[in-house]
Amino acid sequence: SYSFCTLLINKQPIPKTMFRRSLFRLAAANINVTVTTAEKEVVKLTANIGESLMEAMKRGGLDIEAACDGACACSTCHCYIDEKDFDKLPERSEDEEDMLDMALDPRDNSRLACQVQITPELHDLKVELPESVTSQL
Repeated sequence: SYSFCTLLINKQPIPKTMFRRSLFRLAAANINVTVTTAEKEVVKLTANIGESLMEAMKRGGLDIEAACDGACACSTCHCYIDEKDFDKLPERSEDEEDMLDMALDPRDNSRLACQVQITPELHDLKVELPESVTSQL
């Protein structure tokens, strides 16, 4: 049995009864995110389910370049996902892997924030921003 959000993100058919019960909760749900900036400042923000981590960080006032505006065509939204949260994310796409190959100081827990979709499973997500990023645009 999958959650409503998992079915939605994976573009699977959603049973009507599950849709009705979950739609209101989904629209009203927020996820707490803690971001440690390159300057080691800890910023707490709220992300909306269904938006990307990049969108949530920009909306939360963090200074991330996001040069391609979420098109997975650069590595300027490169971030490190806390180990406890990393396994909750889907596998990286080949495009994301290619962009991370160009990132400065990639790690095993590196992701592009534009490719991380906020789901209920990511409640209390912890993210760290790298000291520097590079853009190939």
